[in-house]
Amino acid sequence: MQALVLEPDLKLNIREIEWPEPLGPRDVKIKLHTVGICGSDVHYYQHGRIGPFVVKAPMVLGHEAAGSIVEVGRDVKHLKAGDRVCMEPGIPDPNSQAARLGMYNLDPAVRFWATPPIHGVLRPTVVHPADFTFKLPDNVSFAEGAMVEPLAVGMHAANKAEIKPGDLAVVMGAGPIGMVTALAALAGGCSRVIMSDVVQPKLDLAAKLGPITPVNVAKEKLTDVVKQLTNGWGADLVFECSGSPKVAPTVFDPLRPGGRVVWVGMPVEPVLFDVVAAQVKEATVATIFRYAHVYPRALALMGSGKIDVKPLITDKFSFADSKKAFDFAAHMPPTSVKAQIEM
Repeated sequence: MQALVLEPDLKLNIREIEWPEPLGPRDVKIKLHTVGICGSDVHYYQHGRIGPFVVKAPMVLGHEAAGSIVEVGRDVKHLKAGDRVCMEPGIPDPNSQAARLGMYNLDPAVRFWATPPIHGVLRPTVVHPADFTFKLPDNVSFAEGAMVEPLAVGMHAANKAEIKPGDLAVVMGAGPIGMVTALAALAGGCSRVIMSDVVQPKLDLAAKLGPITPVNVAKEKLTDVVKQLTNGWGADLVFECSGSPKVAPTVFDPLRPGGRVVWVGMPVEPVLFDVVAAQVKEATVATIFRYAHVYPRALALMGSGKIDVKPLITDKFSFADSKKAFDFAAHMPPTSVKAQIEM
C-alpha cells in the first residue's frame, strides 16, 4: 500500500510499504478518510525523536484519524461495514496492571500509532481493535472525527481538574491543545475561560469559540486580567498547555488560594517548579499523559453540539500533497490551528 513514510534520515516519502495486518476476531478493518497532523508528528519529522522514542526505522506518520469500516472480525457485534468511525490510537496490553487499574494510557507496553517503532495511519487502511473504535454521530463529519484525538487530551485534562459548575479557568497557550482544553473546560462546567498567548490571530479565534477572554501577554499582564475578573481572588483552575519553559514558573500567579493546576503541555526541557508559590496557596497540581476513557464522552458532546471543533480545522491537504502539508505544519502561520490530510 502507498503510505507517507518518515525515513531514518528524516526525509518524507510517499511510497509502497508491505505491512500485513491480519484481521482478528475482535478487530475491524478501516478505510482512512481524514488524518490530522499533530505536533508530535511534526516533531518526529524535524528532530527524529521525542524523549526516549527515536525513529530508527522507516515509520508511517499520523494518529488523529477517522474513516469507514470495510470489514469486521467474527466476534464484533456493535460495529459493521459502512460505519463511520474514529479510532483511539493507543492499544494497551489488556493484562497489564495499568490496564486492570483503568489507567491504560500509562501502560508501559502501550502500542501508540506513529510512536517508534509503531506505524501510524497515513495509509489507505488499518486493522484496529473494535474496543478502541468508535462510531461517529450522524452529524459529525470525518474531519471532526479526526479531531476527537486532540479533544480527548482536553477532556482528560478537564477530568483531572475536577471542575465545579461555575469555575473560572485560565488556559495558558492558544495552540490546538489549548483550544480543545478550553472547549472541554467550558463543556465540563466552567463559566469562563481566560486564555493567554502571544499570537493575536489565535487569541482572536479563541474569543469566537465561547465565553473565552483572550489575553495577549506581550501587551498586558495575565494576573491583572484575572484579578479584575475575580475581584482580586484568582482563577479556580489553571491549565498549562503551552509547554513553554518560560511560562512554567508563572502557573501559580493567577491561581486562587486552594486552586488547582493541571499540566497539559510537555516542555522539551526540565522547568522551574516554584514549590513555595504552590505551598502558600495550598495549590493542587495534577498532570496528564494522553487520555483514557474519554472518547465516548467527547463524541457525545460533539454530537449534541456542546463542543464544536469545526472552527479549529483551518487547513486541508490531499494525500498526494502530504509532504507539502508537513512542511506547512512545521512552519504554520499564526492564522492556522489544525491541518488535516484527506486520503
